[in-house]
Amino acid sequence: MAPFLLIWVGQAFSIVGSHIVQFALVWWLTKETGSATILAMATLAAMLPQIVLGPIAGTLVDRWSRRLVMIVADTGVALTTLWLAYMFASGQIQIWHVFLVMFIRSLGGAFHWAAAQATTALMVPDKHLARVAGLNQTMHGALNIVGPALGALLLEALRDLQWVVMVDVFTAIPAVLPLLLIFIPQPDRSGAVDADGKRASVWAEFRAGLRYVAAWPGLMMVIGIALLINFVLTPAFSLMPILVTQHFQGEAPQLAVMESTWGVGVFLGGLTLSVWGGFKRRLLTSLAGLTLMGGGSIVIGVAPAHLFALGVAGVFVVGFMNTLTNGPLFAALQSTVAADVQGRVFSLLISGATAMTPLGLLVAGPVADAIGVQAWFVLGGVVCLATGVGACFMPAVMRLEEGPPTLPRPARAAVEPTPFTGGAPSLGEAATETDPA
Repeated sequence: MAPFLLIWVGQAFSIVGSHIVQFALVWWLTKETGSATILAMATLAAMLPQIVLGPIAGTLVDRWSRRLVMIVADTGVALTTLWLAYMFASGQIQIWHVFLVMFIRSLGGAFHWAAAQATTALMVPDKHLARVAGLNQTMHGALNIVGPALGALLLEALRDLQWVVMVDVFTAIPAVLPLLLIFIPQPDRSGAVDADGKRASVWAEFRAGLRYVAAWPGLMMVIGIALLINFVLTPAFSLMPILVTQHFQGEAPQLAVMESTWGVGVFLGGLTLSVWGGFKRRLLTSLAGLTLMGGGSIVIGVAPAHLFALGVAGVFVVGFMNTLTNGPLFAALQSTVAADVQGRVFSLLISGATAMTPLGLLVAGPVADAIGVQAWFVLGGVVCLATGVGACFMPAVMRLEEGPPTLPRPARAAVEPTPFTGGAPSLGEAATETDPA
């Protein structure tokens, strides 16, 4: 665990820097333009690489050295941010520069996230995967609480935005250094060649990854559940400002309370999972969390306008249970999905889940305008609750942790054998920045 924890701590520094810079850039766009359209375009620039290029990134991660992918991704993002700092310092900054940097940062994140997730099962004993997932959730919960405050504090203290942006460059150093010094095992890829003895193409490996997922009913169902939950629940929380202002008749302080409570819930849920580890059957922990998360969303939707505290309690439950849903699910997948195809599987999962956010908002926005945003919280909660309970009666889902059925092996790149040539040993999950639900 020691080598993994050194990498994890370094990546945590990088993620803190990324949160601060993301806050600063969004604030700059808000102050410079005051345009909701500009902010929507910035969000789109940050999401498109994850949605469109994520599956290809996962395929390449499975072909390349995962350690090298993380080094190049971290370094590339840092250099891009350094260029942005120069543009701010020289007074040449334009809005499209910020859009471009957001796009590149997201692209680097797509590669880094897939490589980090696929590496975890190679470096962390299987019995600790859920605890590591809990650590990840704890970190992200803490960042949801203090990230905006740190960003605002640095904006006030440093004044010039180029110095705030440089924080991301400095925090990339402790992220890259451990990767340069620590050996990261690779899955066995020595047997993947085509009929002519040549290395399989990227497209062939991508299609093989799709066949791998399609041939595993339990995995297909789990991915489908993740997409459904993101479609109905993520838009609800995106519309929280409307819930606060129109239903609870609140202002910015009340919205801040709601958002901070979410972060506290995620933080405490992650802390609980990192200590407890969940039930022996990880899927039971995940489905129990999903069911209770649905209950919390329903509480938010039915809370009367004069009971703001009840709505806050519902937000806390959703945040807490979100961690217990996501953490064990990722641990179960890391433990059962073949090590040499994890990049593709995780990228397909996160790309699909990310794509559900704009699609869900297209539906949720008009519905909320027509019948009230509370109805969408109730709908999302009912779907979560019904799915969590219903999945317990789906044998394919409940048998997920027993491993895949007999599957066609995905095409893999022919590379020189590494010191590690087995399946996932008792040794891998790095910090995840995007959750599937």
